Amino acid sequence: MQRIFKNRQHAGKELGRWLRPKYRQLNPLVLGIPRGGVAVAYEVALELGAELAVVVAKKLPLPTHPEFGFGAVAEDGSVYVNPEAEQVLPAEMIRDTIREQQEEIRRRVQVYRQGKALPELAGRIVIIVDDGIATGATLVPVLELCRKMNAGQIIIAVPVSGTRYDPRLEKADRMEILHQPEEFNAVGQAYAAFDDFSDREVVALLEKAKKTRSTI
Repeated sequence: MQRIFKNRQHAGKELGRWLRPKYRQLNPLVLGIPRGGVAVAYEVALELGAELAVVVAKKLPLPTHPEFGFGAVAEDGSVYVNPEAEQVLPAEMIRDTIREQQEEIRRRVQVYRQGKALPELAGRIVIIVDDGIATGATLVPVLELCRKMNAGQIIIAVPVSGTRYDPRLEKADRMEILHQPEEFNAVGQAYAAFDDFSDREVVALLEKAKKTRSTI
């Protein structure tokens, strides 16, 4: 597959420009999925003149193959487990994996937001941004979290995805996908540079976003 974006910054700018005519006047809240999704979300928020926050969710990895996930958990405890995986994986293993990921989520919330709660979502247009969708499993519990917090509209926005992803994402009010290549196996395929994104980089972008908003 041909590379579409130079890096996450480029992807975020392209996605933000594409979303701008629809959403800039609606004062949305942009929620970035850490880590890499925050780099994209920052650029989207900049283009939309929007507030940026981070919502933490973690994939539930298979112990034997950590690169593969059987579900995800969000920071409010919302959990999604693939029904097929639930039938074959031991219940104790699923519980242990959820507990381990929740510990990491608590750490990240402390690092990224100093343990503070998410901004108020009730009645707001919320745009959930990630750097792409492979299966989309990580976004499912985030979608549930936003529903529980009574978001007015929930939009999932990504620079790239395959043509197939978890059907539960269709519960969002809208899916905004900039590119959907037919030959697509992994998000990193769409990027010339797809380096690991650190906690320090996430925090730096969140601080930068606050300063930018305070000058608008």
